This record gives sequence, structure tokens and C-alpha cells, in this order.
Amino acid sequence: MRSRGRDAPPTGWADALAAFSGQALAVADAELHKLFRDPTELFTRSVQPILWLLVFGQVFSRTRAIPTGGLDYLDFMAPGVLAQSILFTSIFFGIAIIWERDLGILQKTLVSPAYRGALVLGKGLSAGARALAQSSLVVVVALALGVRLRAEPLRWAGVLVAVLVGAAAFSTFSLVVACLVKTRERFMGIGQVLTMPLFFASNAIYPIELMPAWLRVVARLNPLTYLVDGLRALMIQGAGSAFGLGVDLAVQVGVLVALVALAARLYPTVAV
Repeated sequence: MRSRGRDAPPTGWADALAAFSGQALAVADAELHKLFRDPTELFTRSVQPILWLLVFGQVFSRTRAIPTGGLDYLDFMAPGVLAQSILFTSIFFGIAIIWERDLGILQKTLVSPAYRGALVLGKGLSAGARALAQSSLVVVVALALGVRLRAEPLRWAGVLVAVLVGAAAFSTFSLVVACLVKTRERFMGIGQVLTMPLFFASNAIYPIELMPAWLRVVARLNPLTYLVDGLRALMIQGAGSAFGLGVDLAVQVGVLVALVALAARLYPTVAV
């Protein structure tokens, strides 16, 4: 991570960690205030995943064409649709950086003494909070459709962590893309190109075992696969984790840390 610019460096690692955390939370709070001013965005972005559950999920539950290891297909699919909503919302989060640059907000932020990593992580945390609010709507619809959700509070605490970390990781990836392309038109095009391959090259709507060998390799390199695997084990009665919940979480956290470090280095280049 970069130093805090013109300010004197913190006196120790504890001070540095406290400063970093405080700055990240301040950025997240500022971003969430934008959401509170226009909460309709949550409902409009929830339409697509809800339609996947209502139409695609119920139709394929009747066909029984996809083996899901003893789970009803709608039960199998619900965590994948939840992960899809996280991905589709987060992957376009980076366009806000381009808007901020065009409005002159980004340049003012960059001359502040804040850690660049804290600026990036704060935006990622705000995306995670948005994802939590949106995910609650998907869970309510899944419950209404009869998806066999678990009732243990500790497992739902795990779901909250998985959603928060997963959304932060994908939104930070979006920031990296925005830092590289620097224009809205290119960003939207690349975002559209990335979302569907990430979704379909995962275990969101069918098991990895049904994939050809080359696609299985891609799926195991896809962080969305581990998010879906963790959500399925935590949410659905009778479901287990193919990789282990510890591995699922470790992959998500590792991806987030790596992307925050990369985005922190690239962040100042957006203003150039």
C-alpha cells in the first residue's frame, strides 16, 4: 500500500491499521449515503435474479434434466442466482470512478492524505453493503418459492460474510478494469463481455461434473465458483461444500486482498 502522502506516517502498525480502517469505513459510509438517496436502484437490480428463480428455476425443476446430487433443482440454483445478482451488480461498480473523474471528484480525493488502499477497500465495502440489501430480496423470493433454506443463525452469519466479501472482490475487480480502460464506453463493453463467461463458467446453474474437462479447469479458477459453493453449503438444507467452507472463504479473501493491492496501485492512473 502507499503511504498517506503529505501527512506524517503513523507511529506504528496499530496506528496505521486504525487509520486505514477509519478511512475505508468513511469512504464506505459516503458511498452508502448515495444509495439511501435513491433506494429504487436495489429493486430494479433485483428484477433479473428474481426472474431467473421464477422462470428458469421453476421450469428446469420440472424437467429434472440436470442431476444435482439429491437436491431439488430450485434449491440447487437459488445460491447460484444469489451469486449472480452479486456479480452483475458489482461488475459495473467501477464506472462510478470514471464518472467521478469526469466531475473532478476523483482528483480531489487523490490529493487527500488517505491510503489509496483504504479508498479502494471502502468502495468495495459499500458494494458489499448494497449486495446484502439486494440479496435479502432474492432470499425472500426463494423462501416464497419453497426453497429449503437452513434456519441456523450461524450459517446465515456466514452467508452475510460471503456476500460482503464476494461483492467487495468483484467490485474491486471492476475498479481495476475501470483504471485500465478509463472510458465509459470501453468499460461497459468489457463489463458485458465478462459477466456471462464468469457466470456460465461456474457451478451456479449446473454442477462442475457436467462440464467438459477444459471448462472444469476454468471453473476451478473462477472465484464465483467458490462463492456459489460456500453459499450453497450455508443456505440449503442437505447441501455440502465441494471444496470446503474454509477453502471457499480463503479464496474469496485472497482474491479481495490481491485486487485491493492492484487497484490501489492503479487508482491514481485514472485521473491521468
